[in-house]
Amino acid sequence: MNRKKIEIADYAGTIIKALKKGVWLTTKAGDKVNSMVIGWGTIGDNWVKPVFVAYVRNSRYTREMLDANPEFTVNVPINGYEKEAFRICGSLSGRDMDKIEASGLTLVPGEKVSVPAIKEYPLTLECKVIYRQAQDPALYPEDVTKMLYPVEENGEQDYHYTYFGEIVSAYILEE
Repeated sequence: MNRKKIEIADYAGTIIKALKKGVWLTTKAGDKVNSMVIGWGTIGDNWVKPVFVAYVRNSRYTREMLDANPEFTVNVPINGYEKEAFRICGSLSGRDMDKIEASGLTLVPGEKVSVPAIKEYPLTLECKVIYRQAQDPALYPEDVTKMLYPVEENGEQDYHYTYFGEIVSAYILEE
């Protein structure tokens, strides 16, 4: 598998557009790899570094994995989506199953991080977390809280952590 290096700025629009439908955020802790579909994120520069900013709810297994190993890949479909992989990685938990195996996705070792890329979603950003912070819900606009953070059955609300990942490698996987 070859990696065609890319200029991040040349693909920023492609990545932002793909986020509207969903991109894969992949993590690895120990021998376990997990991937989830995310629709919230952004790409840009922060502290004179190229970054991908991801938002992960506190309850997600992905957050636990990022805390154990602060590296991730962003895997962007550029040749379409596989519906079953989207369903599995977008709605089921890696705590309960191996989503990669169930989705039939093919992992490709990372170049500069321990987290793999996904062959089927070849536009890849390899990221190392340089900053993370729990969001302060007291600062959310009221309409956002009402729309996106309903009170759960247990009486709690599931807010997001913000992860700034320095992009240490960017490429498209090619056969």
